[in-house]
Amino acid sequence: MTSSASIERVVIIGSGPAGWTAAIYCARANLAPLCIVGVPRSDPAPVLPGGQLMLTTEVENYPGFPTGVTGPELMEHFQQQAKRFGTRVCDDDVTSCDFQSRPFVLTLASGQKIRAHSVIIATGATANWVGAPNELRLAITGGGVSACAVCDGALPVYRGKELAVVGGGDTAMEEATYLTKFASKVHVIHRRDSFRASKVMQDRLFAAPNAVPVWNKKLVNVVGGERIEAVELEDTVSGERSLLAVSGLFVAIGHSPATGFLAGSGVALDAAGYVALLSRSSATNLDGVFAAGDVADAQYRQAITAAGMGCQAALECERWLAAKGVH
Repeated sequence: MTSSASIERVVIIGSGPAGWTAAIYCARANLAPLCIVGVPRSDPAPVLPGGQLMLTTEVENYPGFPTGVTGPELMEHFQQQAKRFGTRVCDDDVTSCDFQSRPFVLTLASGQKIRAHSVIIATGATANWVGAPNELRLAITGGGVSACAVCDGALPVYRGKELAVVGGGDTAMEEATYLTKFASKVHVIHRRDSFRASKVMQDRLFAAPNAVPVWNKKLVNVVGGERIEAVELEDTVSGERSLLAVSGLFVAIGHSPATGFLAGSGVALDAAGYVALLSRSSATNLDGVFAAGDVADAQYRQAITAAGMGCQAALECERWLAAKGVH
């Protein structure tokens, strides 16, 4: 931990694949990074140090694990590797950032203030959930509810089964289209009688014979004990309720980047609230402030892409510090 008189060379905010990868690279460059990992919270949706992978059971698409690995195990590997090279860990949340001062000043939830020459923002994004009973319970326990079809849809437990997707935008179309490769049938649940997704995305989905739209329905309950058995739907026109038996539910109603603590900091965000990066770079609009992972990536949202962005941010940060004469 930094003292009141010291200045950190680099502070990494976040502890998902992007944050830990940035920490590994910064530590191996002898920058002695401080990683502020956050604290667990459950309102309005569960957020754990380690990011979205902490809510994921089996991960089969991360290179180097031929038989798969659980999300928490993977993040533990990341953390131990970062700490092995000298990364220091702070179990706290950043509540505000003063990037107008030099050095920068980060205020923590505990009231402590940390000064830093450079900062890498890697706080990720959280999936938006419907809020139906059992939805989060079955997501956290690996009971057949997920917010990422590309991450989980190819798992054996979903192959050849009837699945449901909630959503009506391009993300829902993309998730459902991906699932049609593995599922016997994909029910796409939407509260209106038409999707808001682009026509090309809709056409791509309905070119698959096993894609079925479920119009004018909203999710009101997820039924199941250890695993999902069905979803309870309410007709948005008549109010009538019905059960749809499925073996998996994929919630595709968007993500929210964890950028609230950047309010008033001067860091540029895009229209959806993600950190805006300079072209082909991890640099933000503020000199010495970098970003990596899902907090700056609304498109891919994969552990491997987040890790790659963390590497890029660390390398660019190291070069920036060297150019400024900070060693």
